[in-house]
Amino acid sequence: MRAAVMYSPGDIRLEDIAKPELKPGHVMLRVAAVGVCGSDIPRMLIKGAHKVPIVCGHEFSGHITEVGEGVEGYEVGELMGVPPMLPCYKCDQCMTGNFSRCRDYDYFGSRRDGAYTEFVAVPVGNLLRAPEGMDPRATAMIDPASIALHAIWKAPPTAGQRGAVIGCGPIGLFAIQWMKLMGCTEVIAIDISEEKLAQAREAGADRTFLVTDQIPANLKCDIIVEAAGHNSSINVAAKLAAPGGHVVFIGIPVGDITLENKTFQHFLRQEVSLRGAWNSFGAPYPGKQWTVTLDSLASGRLKWEFMITHELGLEALPGMFEKIKNKSEFFSKIMFRP
Repeated sequence: MRAAVMYSPGDIRLEDIAKPELKPGHVMLRVAAVGVCGSDIPRMLIKGAHKVPIVCGHEFSGHITEVGEGVEGYEVGELMGVPPMLPCYKCDQCMTGNFSRCRDYDYFGSRRDGAYTEFVAVPVGNLLRAPEGMDPRATAMIDPASIALHAIWKAPPTAGQRGAVIGCGPIGLFAIQWMKLMGCTEVIAIDISEEKLAQAREAGADRTFLVTDQIPANLKCDIIVEAAGHNSSINVAAKLAAPGGHVVFIGIPVGDITLENKTFQHFLRQEVSLRGAWNSFGAPYPGKQWTVTLDSLASGRLKWEFMITHELGLEALPGMFEKIKNKSEFFSKIMFRP
């Protein structure tokens, strides 16, 4: 089968590799759609993965082509979403249902081969059945949408509050929509890109700012989701919080982060809560983060198609990552259909 194999950061080759073995308790999925996550970009171009060579790609959906021994209740042809973490189910965090904090997990696309390929063998515990007729591309976007929901549930807004999202990639665009669905009467979006701010307005943002803009001092927010992971945006997020507000960080920095003294003074004196959010999982695995998101995408409550800027065949993946590296094209969600 064809696969985009990463040998080292920037060295991505389209090759023929062996189809995975179908073990008991697993099904074989033919990948229907796989999205490029923001975490794939530094993984595949800068810092590498936990092992190499590796097939990356963890935001995916697929149709069942084979059912392994001992598997019941699943049929060939059904469309599945795939929560990409494989928890150990043994550590203290798993035993309390905090699967995102599992101490000994596996993960499609970073610790084991993922979905930038044609077939993936998936254990039944990592299957989420899509409703009949659901678009495979929407099913592949459960992951980023559920990450946004997991973050917002750390400090859920109440009706009438003001929210903000800093970093308007797909996770940020879903965060805007969740805030509006949960009752925020106003949502502010901040980014470095005018194109992404246009998408933020389509997602429902009421006011948009470039990160270089002067944000009015009276525009403090009750909940802020920081989804960029840059030094500047992290400081902006903390200083944007209203008294007693909440800032949830889901952006993944590549370099070191420095909190300015002014930032520290603000969240200290205004008693602002700074929270981390990692992945998107709850109990029973994969959690309501995934099931609520699945229902919201399937029903149309969450908009997703406007985010897709590129739909490509797998053969275009190495060249697309070269374009990403050179920043030669605007992109939001890149979707491959092997």
